[in-house]
Amino acid sequence: MSYEPRLKKFYSEKVVSHLMEKFEYTSPMQVPKLEKIVLNRGVGKATQDKKLVNHALEELTLITGQKAIPTVAKKSISNFKLREGMTIGAKVTLRREMMWEFLDRLISVALPRVRDFRGIKDKSFDGRGNYNMGVTEQIIFPEINIDKIHAIEGLDISFVTSANTDQEAYELLKELGLPFKNREN
Repeated sequence: MSYEPRLKKFYSEKVVSHLMEKFEYTSPMQVPKLEKIVLNRGVGKATQDKKLVNHALEELTLITGQKAIPTVAKKSISNFKLREGMTIGAKVTLRREMMWEFLDRLISVALPRVRDFRGIKDKSFDGRGNYNMGVTEQIIFPEINIDKIHAIEGLDISFVTSANTDQEAYELLKELGLPFKNREN
């Protein structure tokens, strides 16, 4: 028997039926799915120190378990000493099992480690059913060794869903266990 992540199993057994009931879908294929999770980290000081991008790449690779790729500048901006093609960040796109495993670790391990955590904001939906959140410190992830980091930096996490509306995406992510602050509907 092949391995199935805990959250993926929970989605297919519980979340699909709940969302079908709530939004009155006629087919399970209409139920929104989590398609991918993208982690992105911009390194603003990379124009002065090239090694900072390498640290960002290593840390994202550690956090996700998947090799991070460098991102490059599309335009030159002289005020920022930025040249087109210069490496200025790192990103990882997670799909399938890696995505479910990362989401599980984010919800059950990383977010509870945030100082004074009261829940994540529910205002960061983009109008097309995708959600974005920022993490201010990479040290909330247990994979990061605090003694080996060079600076405490944040990263952006984007959840891309197949939902048509923000309300459907909100319900999907809430059912999967993302701890949103209390929202009045």
